[in-house]
Amino acid sequence: MSTLYSRQTLFCALGLLPVFGASAEGFVDDSTLKLQLRNVYFNENFRDEHGLSTKAAATAKSERTEWAQGFLLDYQSGFTPGTVGFGMDALGLLGLKLDSGRGRSGTGLLPVHDGGRAADEFASAGVTAKARLAKTTLKYGTLLPKTPVLIYNDARLLPQTYQGSQISSSDLENLTLSGGYLERFKLRDSTDSVPIVPDGYGGDKSGDFNYAGADYKWGKSVRLSYFYGELENFYRQNFAGIQHDLPLGPGTLTSDLRYFNSVDSGSAYAGKIDNTMLSGLLSYAISGHTLGAGYQALNGDAGLPYISGATVYSFSNAGIGKFIEEDERTWMLNYGYNFAAAGVPGLTFSTRYLSGNDGKSNSTVKEWERDAEIAYVVQQGSFKGLGVKLRNYVYRSDFSRGRDSNRLYLTYDIALW
Repeated sequence: MSTLYSRQTLFCALGLLPVFGASAEGFVDDSTLKLQLRNVYFNENFRDEHGLSTKAAATAKSERTEWAQGFLLDYQSGFTPGTVGFGMDALGLLGLKLDSGRGRSGTGLLPVHDGGRAADEFASAGVTAKARLAKTTLKYGTLLPKTPVLIYNDARLLPQTYQGSQISSSDLENLTLSGGYLERFKLRDSTDSVPIVPDGYGGDKSGDFNYAGADYKWGKSVRLSYFYGELENFYRQNFAGIQHDLPLGPGTLTSDLRYFNSVDSGSAYAGKIDNTMLSGLLSYAISGHTLGAGYQALNGDAGLPYISGATVYSFSNAGIGKFIEEDERTWMLNYGYNFAAAGVPGLTFSTRYLSGNDGKSNSTVKEWERDAEIAYVVQQGSFKGLGVKLRNYVYRSDFSRGRDSNRLYLTYDIALW
């Protein structure tokens, strides 16, 4: 049976071809179906009791250790022929517990029941309708936003997903415009679709999130971006960024400058917010080596606001800490090596160190973190695409619990068609 015939048979069985009509060749021919297997072992040991009351410290967990298997089935259709093409995407997620315990749960890999035990399994699915006109695409349904003002979190077993609409356009040369309106989301370890709230908020209010922005390539070496995001009745945020590549000697010097301005909006349910965050990173790459150094400074009221569970578009979004507290200043150093330069493609190593504080003599805002990662992806043969990644994080803080964390990821991407 040919690949095309098998696809058409599947779509007929699902009742999709009649929906999109007889001339649905692009919808079928350009479709893809991928399965990603993720096996994750997560171990984290707490080293102190900072940030806990005496009563809480007496009952706090000393470690979190879990092992789980994830399955991500990603279907993306092509578009029907015509001036306006229509299509559909679907995402299926399944997580299975391999090892956990009531005293070791809460790693973010699996949902946790009221009794403190992790769920044996959890699953969710999402469908996205889409339409395309020229190089402009509109989507509605399950989304994985990736913008400076909102990045979905995909650092555990299954990704965080959102429900809403988004549009992107690259009709103008070197310019990409995008925008979106999001109404609900699911955390990476949950099947519950819940209203959107900012990180750290404990109240019963929520709001919709909307964003718009542009990315522009200026020549071959400069990339500019601007984005606006607003969580209704919580905060508004403006972002501007510039990246520049400069050939320097035998290598390339890359400068990356990012600026955030955040203020509270509407009813300000999370309290007063009025701050800026400016961060810059210089990186020099030569013969597989990349060495970087950066500095980040927050000024004003409150820390940098962001959506609950999401990833922050910051150099300081480390393995454990985020280094975005009120008035915090952070120094960063990083180093990476791609062993392809030494004849071993697919093997990489990276490490970084961050140290932050607000410079006030009576403050507890003081933290540091040291991260290391080594990863390998099989490049050819029967197991091409099989990846293994080992991460080690060491974090200490005067306002949060210190942690030592080891995480092992085994991944395998399979293109079903």
